[in-house]
Amino acid sequence: MAEVSGYRGTLALTGERTVPGIPEENYWFRRHEAAYLFLARRCAGAVVLEAGCGEGYGAALLASSSELVTCVDYDALTAAHVAARYPEVAAVRGNLAGLPLRDDSVDVVANLQVIEHLWDQPGFLAECARVLRPGGLLLVTTPNRITFSPGRDTPLNPFHTRELSAAELAELLFDAGFEVREMLGLHHGPALRVLDARLGGSLIDAQLAVAVAGAAWPAPLLEAVTSVRSTDFDVHADDVDASLDLIAVARLGPAHDRAGAAR
Repeated sequence: MAEVSGYRGTLALTGERTVPGIPEENYWFRRHEAAYLFLARRCAGAVVLEAGCGEGYGAALLASSSELVTCVDYDALTAAHVAARYPEVAAVRGNLAGLPLRDDSVDVVANLQVIEHLWDQPGFLAECARVLRPGGLLLVTTPNRITFSPGRDTPLNPFHTRELSAAELAELLFDAGFEVREMLGLHHGPALRVLDARLGGSLIDAQLAVAVAGAAWPAPLLEAVTSVRSTDFDVHADDVDASLDLIAVARLGPAHDRAGAAR
């Protein structure tokens, strides 16, 4: 298994934790970075919790405009890596099923590309509601089940427990006491659609074929992947069901409205 090193300890490349600076990972890194950049303005001047931070690059991006960013990850090695590499954020090891924060202590909870991994999604959202101040924001991104595992109710990805469509995500958030302010989709922009066409219809499928075969990366594919930038992705509310990833911005209601939410 490949590893990323150079800070305190090493981080294994599991295929699920995207890290910056690796040519073969660049498409996925930029796709995730595009969502962070889009959502960063909702964190300006706020006290933010990133629940499930992975390598930490996203928490550092949010910290550039936030008052304070605390990030929580269950993996001890990951938390140590984030603390060493990104001193501008407060990294804590903790379980998302029981967030190690006080009630009503943050303005924003960011949860990017994590909820699809959780066994108890309602329980996690109840924890988000607990630590958020009334009126606080929950920012969620997740692969769109309709396009990520087409024609299936169970995930193709063995790391995922339950993937969601836009309607399913909206229902889950509503049941937890949140008002969905925006339900958006992340799509390939014009430059990526050109690459899709050049590589037989899908840049994603071309990458997956190499990974499944365990083959060397063809030079044209590696060149295409390393050329991708976060600005090559579009985020909008048009045709959300056809999007690659879902982006939800939800607001927590007043305390008396969320007293009966699943907690």
